[in-house]
Amino acid sequence: MTVKIRCVATFLVVAAVVACGGGPAPDDASTEELNRELLTQPVTDGRTTPVAVDPSLTQEGPRVPVAQVGINRGSAEAPVKVVELSDYGCGYCRQFHQETFPTLMAEFIETGMVEWKFVPFVTGMFENSIAVTEAAECVYGQDPNAFDALSDRIWDEQSTWKGSDEPAAVVRPWVAELGVDMDSFDSCLANDEQLSRVASSTTLAQQLGVRGTPTFVVVGYPPLQGALPLELFQEVLTAVHAQNTGAAPAPGEEGGR
Repeated sequence: MTVKIRCVATFLVVAAVVACGGGPAPDDASTEELNRELLTQPVTDGRTTPVAVDPSLTQEGPRVPVAQVGINRGSAEAPVKVVELSDYGCGYCRQFHQETFPTLMAEFIETGMVEWKFVPFVTGMFENSIAVTEAAECVYGQDPNAFDALSDRIWDEQSTWKGSDEPAAVVRPWVAELGVDMDSFDSCLANDEQLSRVASSTTLAQQLGVRGTPTFVVVGYPPLQGALPLELFQEVLTAVHAQNTGAAPAPGEEGGR
C-alpha cells in the first residue's frame, strides 16, 4: 500500500514543528479549525469502539489547549507529532497498546522521529474508567515513569478493574508497588485533584469530534481510527517523517513494508 501525504496547514501540538515544508508552527492552533474537517473521513479498518463522550465531564467555554492535557513521550524536537485519544476501558485501545505501541515506541519514539502524546479520556461507556484514569493522572503528577508502569498494568488487567465494584481499591495495590508517596496519592484521589485534567482531556475529545477509540491524530496526515495494523502505522509515520524532514524514505519504507 502506498501512503499518500495530505498537507495540513494548522497544527495540533504546541511545539515548533515543520510540516508540509513550512516554517515553525504557531504556539497554538484552533481545535475546531484543525480537525472538524479532518475527522470526517478518518482512515479506519473497523477495529474501533464507537463513542459518545461522557457529558458529565465535558466543560463549557473555550477550546482546551492541547499542551495542557496528556502525557508526552519522546523528544519535543521530533519532526513528527502524534496525539492518541483513548479510553482505558476500550478493548481496541488495549489491543493497540499491547500489540502495536511497543514497536512504535522502539522504532519511532525512542529514536527521536516521533513525539507521541497519549490523552486518556472518558467516553462514558465504561463506568469504571473515571476511577482508573484519575488514579493514573494522580500517579503521573508524582512520577511519569511510575505512570508508564501503572498504565501498562491498567491495560493488562483491564477485565479485572472493569468488573470490580471498587476499581480504585483494585488499582491501589498496583500503585503501592511503584514507590510513589501513597499519602499524596490517596489525598489526590480523595480530593479529586486531577479530575480537572481528566475532564479537560474528555472535553478536548469532544471538541475534536472524536467518534471512536482509539483515535490518532498524526500532524500532516488524515487521522487514524481503530487498532490498525502495525504496518500501516509504520508506513504513515515513515512517510510523514520523510515529508517533514525532506528526506526520501529508504526503499521499502513507503508502500512496500
